Formats: sequence, C-alpha cells, structure tokens
Amino acid sequence: MASTERGERIESAFYERTSDGYVCLLCPHRCRIAPGQYGRCGSRRGDEDMLAAYSYGKVSSLCVDPMEKKPLFHFRPGGRCFSVGSIGCNMTCRHCQNYAISMLPSGKKRSTYKSPAELADMCRKEGQSVIAFTYNEPVIWYEYIRDVKAADPDLAVILVTNGLVCEEPLRELCRMSDAMNIDVKGFTDEFYVRVCGAHLADVLKSVEIAFSEGVHIELTYLVIPGFNDSEDEIRAFCGWVASSLSTDVPVHFTRFHPDNEMTDVQWTPVETVLRCREIGMDCGLSFVYVGNTLTDEADDTFCPECGAVAVRRLGYLVDIEGLDGGKCSRCGRDMYMVRRSEGRSPG
Repeated sequence: MASTERGERIESAFYERTSDGYVCLLCPHRCRIAPGQYGRCGSRRGDEDMLAAYSYGKVSSLCVDPMEKKPLFHFRPGGRCFSVGSIGCNMTCRHCQNYAISMLPSGKKRSTYKSPAELADMCRKEGQSVIAFTYNEPVIWYEYIRDVKAADPDLAVILVTNGLVCEEPLRELCRMSDAMNIDVKGFTDEFYVRVCGAHLADVLKSVEIAFSEGVHIELTYLVIPGFNDSEDEIRAFCGWVASSLSTDVPVHFTRFHPDNEMTDVQWTPVETVLRCREIGMDCGLSFVYVGNTLTDEADDTFCPECGAVAVRRLGYLVDIEGLDGGKCSRCGRDMYMVRRSEGRSPG
C-alpha cells in the first residue's frame, strides 16, 4: 500500500463500490465519490483501488480539558480528559466556532500524523485515562478511533458529536465509547437544512440508538436568537427527551456567540438560556444546565428527589458535595452519574 506521512493508507470501513466510484455508507449523506474526489466531510477520498480514510491519524488539536468543558456533567464529574481533534465535518454549520479545522476549504489547518499507539501513549503520559474525540466531528474519524481503542483497550472513550451517522457504524462506535455529548442543534428540520446542511430526523435517530446501547448520553442545545429559540421549539425538544429517552438524561442549553458566517447574530441573552432551563424542568427533566455563562445554581446538580446539592459548579471549578458513588448521598436516588470506578449509565 502507498504510505501517508507515516504509516499506510487506510481503507474506509463503510462503503460500496459502484461502476464509476464509491458510495460512502458512514453517514446519511451517502456521498457518491469518484476516484480523485472527496466526500462532503473531507475525510473520505476516492482512490483507484479503494475509498480511503483520508484524515486517518491527522491530528490538528490536542489539549487536556476539564470533563465539564465537553460538556459532560454526569460522567466522572470534576475529572479531566485528553482531548484530540482532526480535520473535516459532515455538517456545514454556519455558526461553527471550529470552522478552521472542520471546513477544509476555509481552513486547511496543518495537521500532524500520530499512529493510534502514539496517541494512546501521549494520553497516558499526560496522566489521563480518558480520551475525548472532539473539536471537529469524530464519527468521520471512525477507523482511527477504532484503532486507538484497540491500541489501549483500557482507555475510556468520549465522543463529542453532531450525531450524523448511519446506524451500523454508530452501533460499532457505541461499543467503543463510554460517553457521548451529542448536539441537537435545533428542533425543526427547516433549521437543520438551512443552518447545518443536514436533517433533524437523522440526528434524533442516532441519539435514540446511542441511548439504547447503554452509552452515557448528554445533550447540548445551542440556543441561537431568532433561529431555534422559540419556547414552543424548546418545549418540543424537552418533551422528546422525556418521552424518547429519559427524564434523567442531562441537557445543556448553551449561549450562542457570533462566529463564522453568523457574526451578525447577537449573543444569546442570559435570560433566554435560563428560561430554556425552566422549560426543561417544567417538562419533567431532572438535570438541566446552561452553558457559556456564569450563573448561580444553574450549573449545580440537585437531587430531583430530596433537593440536596450533589455537585456544585462555578465555571470549571467542581465541588462534589453529595454523591455516594453515582447516587444522592442523602436519599440514595440514582443521579444518572458515572464515577471513576463505575461502568456505563443505565439505558
């Protein structure tokens, strides 16, 4: 096989050959890719003999992050993770804050090749037992995530993902992953088509599959003024979480800030995300938080049964006050909380 910067060309895991090229089966776009061309995500290249995983091992970003930055509030609270990103994305979000690495034509960010074993070793040398695939869309790095996990099976794996992935690769990723934060970017298909270049139903199906597989799930909803912030839409989203998943799945309503192609849209008022939190709680959700702002109590974890503070937060400062394992230390209520010594959350 031909070499990359280091290592060998890697064949994509999910595709079909056609008379004039390939059909990628990784995500619902199902791109038709001729030799010499790339899929929409920029991570699949048509070569004469195979559909190649073009971004395999190409690392653009590395950092040790607080778990709460992902954001994951109920997975190893107060812990840290080794965060890594690549290049490319299968959505084209007009508000993307990482567009310099996610949208190849606009960024062409320099990357460095790391073999799976090298990356796992870097994670361990930083003293971390959790690796988070984040910054750009991780599902398009499927083959690399698979091989990193194989190189160090004891690493816990986090995916911070948009959820745009076909069922078969998603179920395989669920077997490799311990936690996912999945963006539900709005709750109308019109928003997804107009702003993200995708479809809402595909994302909702992915969330439901990941939850059913027993992966720890948290959801992030970026609230954009005038686009996806109506109370009816927020209420519909919260109702779907309660009815299709569980009232215990944590939901993060996050403030939008102007970026990329949406620099003319204002910051989300703090009052708006706080109102979203109220709506979520009114819909029966147990754990609703706000992001990109400092507030009193809105990011604390309270026991839904007795009201005791289980975890207190200010930004990334975390104080665990009332947890006994993953349960409330006062009344014993299950808090949908994964601590260091525990396995997956219940489905």
